[in-house]
Amino acid sequence: MIESADIREWRTRDVVDPDGRRIGSLESVYVDTGTDQPAFATVIVGLPTRHRLVFVPLEGTVVGPDYVRVAHAKAKVKDGPSIGTDDVLPAEDEPALFAYFGLEYLPPADGVRVLARR
Repeated sequence: MIESADIREWRTRDVVDPDGRRIGSLESVYVDTGTDQPAFATVIVGLPTRHRLVFVPLEGTVVGPDYVRVAHAKAKVKDGPSIGTDDVLPAEDEPALFAYFGLEYLPPADGVRVLARR
Protein backbone atom coordinates (compact mmCIF):
# COMPACT_ATOMS: atom_id res chain seq x y z
CA MET A 1 0.00 0.00 0.00
CA ILE A 2 1.13 3.53 -0.69
CA GLU A 3 2.01 5.55 2.38
CA SER A 4 -0.23 8.53 3.01
CA ALA A 5 2.66 11.00 3.05
CA ASP A 6 4.01 9.64 -0.24
CA ILE A 7 0.82 10.01 -2.25
CA ARG A 8 0.25 13.59 -1.07
CA GLU A 9 3.48 14.42 -2.89
CA TRP A 10 1.74 13.43 -6.13
CA ARG A 11 -0.93 16.14 -5.90
CA THR A 12 -1.58 17.69 -9.33
CA ARG A 13 0.08 14.72 -11.10
CA ASP A 14 -1.78 13.00 -13.92
CA VAL A 15 -4.06 10.15 -12.92
CA VAL A 16 -4.25 7.50 -15.64
CA ASP A 17 -6.27 4.33 -16.06
CA PRO A 18 -4.79 0.82 -16.61
CA ASP A 19 -4.48 1.55 -20.35
CA GLY A 20 -2.59 4.80 -19.75
CA ARG A 21 -5.53 7.09 -20.65
CA ARG A 22 -5.43 10.33 -18.69
CA ILE A 23 -8.39 10.75 -16.34
CA GLY A 24 -7.39 14.07 -14.75
CA SER A 25 -5.16 15.54 -12.04
CA LEU A 26 -4.87 14.20 -8.50
CA GLU A 27 -6.55 16.68 -6.16
CA SER A 28 -6.58 15.03 -2.73
CA VAL A 29 -6.57 11.76 -0.84
CA TYR A 30 -9.27 10.32 1.40
CA VAL A 31 -7.99 7.95 4.07
CA ASP A 32 -9.79 5.19 5.94
CA THR A 33 -10.43 6.66 9.40
CA GLY A 34 -9.96 3.26 11.03
CA THR A 35 -6.51 2.57 9.58
CA ASP A 36 -5.35 6.01 8.37
CA GLN A 37 -4.41 4.31 5.08
CA PRO A 38 -5.19 5.95 1.71
CA ALA A 39 -8.49 4.61 0.37
CA PHE A 40 -9.71 6.98 -2.37
CA ALA A 41 -8.37 9.90 -4.35
CA THR A 42 -10.28 12.75 -5.89
CA VAL A 43 -9.38 13.62 -9.46
CA ILE A 44 -10.08 16.97 -11.15
CA VAL A 45 -11.98 16.40 -14.40
CA GLY A 46 -14.06 18.49 -16.77
CA LEU A 47 -13.73 21.61 -18.82
CA PRO A 48 -11.70 24.52 -17.46
CA THR A 49 -14.87 26.43 -16.56
CA ARG A 50 -16.73 23.38 -15.21
CA HIS A 51 -14.35 21.31 -13.10
CA ARG A 52 -15.60 18.66 -10.70
CA LEU A 53 -13.96 16.06 -8.51
CA VAL A 54 -14.48 12.35 -9.16
CA PHE A 55 -13.48 9.58 -6.79
CA VAL A 56 -11.31 6.57 -7.53
CA PRO A 57 -10.21 3.80 -5.15
CA LEU A 58 -6.48 3.67 -4.48
CA GLU A 59 -6.30 -0.11 -4.12
CA GLY A 60 -4.01 -1.45 -6.84
CA THR A 61 -2.51 1.98 -7.58
CA VAL A 62 0.94 2.24 -9.17
CA VAL A 63 2.92 5.46 -8.86
CA GLY A 64 5.24 6.30 -11.75
CA PRO A 65 7.68 9.16 -12.31
CA ASP A 66 4.96 11.58 -13.46
CA TYR A 67 1.66 9.74 -13.04
CA VAL A 68 -0.58 7.80 -10.68
CA ARG A 69 -2.03 4.72 -12.41
CA VAL A 70 -5.30 3.51 -10.88
CA ALA A 71 -6.95 0.12 -11.35
CA HIS A 72 -10.23 1.43 -12.83
CA ALA A 73 -11.05 2.44 -16.41
CA LYS A 74 -11.38 6.11 -17.28
CA ALA A 75 -15.07 5.79 -18.21
CA LYS A 76 -15.92 4.07 -14.92
CA VAL A 77 -14.20 6.79 -12.88
CA LYS A 78 -15.63 9.73 -14.84
CA ASP A 79 -19.18 8.34 -14.64
CA GLY A 80 -18.90 7.72 -10.90
CA PRO A 81 -19.80 9.77 -7.84
CA SER A 82 -18.50 13.33 -7.90
CA ILE A 83 -18.52 16.53 -5.89
CA GLY A 84 -17.83 20.18 -6.62
CA THR A 85 -14.27 21.43 -6.41
CA ASP A 86 -14.99 23.23 -3.11
CA ASP A 87 -17.02 20.40 -1.58
CA VAL A 88 -16.24 17.49 0.72
CA LEU A 89 -17.87 14.07 0.44
CA PRO A 90 -20.86 13.98 2.83
CA ALA A 91 -20.79 11.03 5.26
CA GLU A 92 -24.21 9.87 4.04
CA ASP A 93 -22.80 9.48 0.48
CA GLU A 94 -20.00 7.12 1.52
CA PRO A 95 -22.02 3.86 1.14
CA ALA A 96 -22.98 4.75 -2.45
CA LEU A 97 -19.34 5.52 -3.31
CA PHE A 98 -18.16 2.15 -2.05
CA ALA A 99 -21.07 0.37 -3.79
CA TYR A 100 -20.32 2.04 -7.13
CA PHE A 101 -16.86 0.50 -7.17
CA GLY A 102 -18.05 -2.85 -5.76
CA LEU A 103 -16.26 -2.36 -2.46
CA GLU A 104 -17.52 -3.45 0.93
CA TYR A 105 -18.63 -0.59 3.16
CA LEU A 106 -18.07 -1.22 6.85
CA PRO A 107 -19.26 1.73 8.90
CA PRO A 108 -17.45 2.14 12.21
CA ALA A 109 -19.33 1.13 15.35
CA ASP A 110 -18.82 4.54 16.93
CA GLY A 111 -20.65 6.30 14.08
CA VAL A 112 -17.59 8.21 12.85
CA ARG A 113 -17.32 8.52 9.10
CA VAL A 114 -15.23 5.96 7.19
CA LEU A 115 -13.37 8.42 4.94
CA ALA A 116 -11.50 11.59 5.83
CA ARG A 117 -9.88 14.02 3.42
CA ARG A 118 -6.16 14.64 3.86
